[in-house]
Amino acid sequence: MDRTFTDTEEDRFETYVASLCDVIGHADREQPLHDYCLGLMLPGDRKSVEPMAALTAPARTSQQHQILLHFVANASWSDDAVLAKVREIALPALRRHGPIEAWIIDDTGFPKKGRHSVGVARQYCGQLGKQENCQVAVSLSIANHDASLPLAHRLYLPEAWASDPERRAKAKVPEDVVFQTKPEMALELLRTACADGVPPGLVLSDVAYGNDGGFRAGITALGLRYSVGIQSTTLFWKPDAAPPPRRGKRRYSHARIRPHQASAMQLALTLPPEAWHEITWRVGTEPLRSRFARLRVSPAGRVAPPPEEWLLIEWPEGEPEPIKYWLSTLPEDTPFEDLVDLTKLRWRIERDYQELKQEFGFGQYEGRGWRGLHHHMTLCVAVYGFLIAERAAIPPSRSGGSSQPQTFAVSNRCKSGPASGANRATRRTVHSNDASAPRRGAGAPPRAMSVLYAAP
Repeated sequence: MDRTFTDTEEDRFETYVASLCDVIGHADREQPLHDYCLGLMLPGDRKSVEPMAALTAPARTSQQHQILLHFVANASWSDDAVLAKVREIALPALRRHGPIEAWIIDDTGFPKKGRHSVGVARQYCGQLGKQENCQVAVSLSIANHDASLPLAHRLYLPEAWASDPERRAKAKVPEDVVFQTKPEMALELLRTACADGVPPGLVLSDVAYGNDGGFRAGITALGLRYSVGIQSTTLFWKPDAAPPPRRGKRRYSHARIRPHQASAMQLALTLPPEAWHEITWRVGTEPLRSRFARLRVSPAGRVAPPPEEWLLIEWPEGEPEPIKYWLSTLPEDTPFEDLVDLTKLRWRIERDYQELKQEFGFGQYEGRGWRGLHHHMTLCVAVYGFLIAERAAIPPSRSGGSSQPQTFAVSNRCKSGPASGANRATRRTVHSNDASAPRRGAGAPPRAMSVLYAAP
């Protein structure tokens, strides 16, 4: 279903961008900020600097290209300050239909050619489903069943990059950026979110993070609960088998402890038929159903007495063996359906990535530097946050519960925002002296913006 936003809604876009201007620093950054956000919102095959310059200033594309390029690649505004402002504005809309339920950790890859773009290496790229030359960004999103919002992101810098002074210098990687594993980076994002007072939620992740015992221990140390993917080979103490006593401070020897342990798959295969239940959960408006079992377990490798957690196992009918395993520190009295439903809420970050990449060019930055890539990702999240807030404001009677994309019409002239300064309207007008720029008042039709899918 297509829809055209009203002038009032377009005014809100202008007001939203004006609020970001409050944290961007110098006043001369306001117009480039506005134009970059507008370029990301307008439809186009590529959301890199040159095509966005052509869209936002068609009569002086070359000059606009230089302005936008300097703003995104060189200007020293703070990504953290912009993302904090986005969170401040979008979080109330996100919570309008319910509290924050999950903090979702994941990473996403951007396929790249060559070796000079910061962080590029041959590594697993989720977008392609295989090892390929790409950049990878680790991110944190918050979510409930109605919507989700990316909070933070950071480029993963492979060890070969982190230890190469020449490539670091060319890409202008900050000196304080050192090599970290992805789980270590994820924990840093979680610590920052806790320090910033973000409403807590259940930490969700796939097996690439959840199988790391240090990552799980770090989440617990932050006072958070988790429900994270693990491998089928993850070891646990066998039921009713306490770990043998240690001899002094020496670590357990493999020969002594292995008979007391069982893998996640071994435990799953020993469960009786009555342990398996058909459970339904939802991805948006679509109900999904599969077969699950759960049991209380104590992960191996911890000091005695090891704390118990939930081991959740998915084994669909017709499959020769279980297909997925999760560890969860949700309370022991958590209903089975809730355990499955909350664990499966990780689908929200897949929707985030889909929208950010397809609608806003999240992975289409063509520069090679650290600052420019992070600035581009931040501005993609900024316009995404605006549309999340707009979607939350659409009554069900208007959205109709449709999963079809909607459009947001915006003219290439931009109205003045709130009276925060006499000259703000001048700085935020999109090139009204541009003879080729269409004007609503001159009879030109509004440009259609891509918008998020209607709320489920």
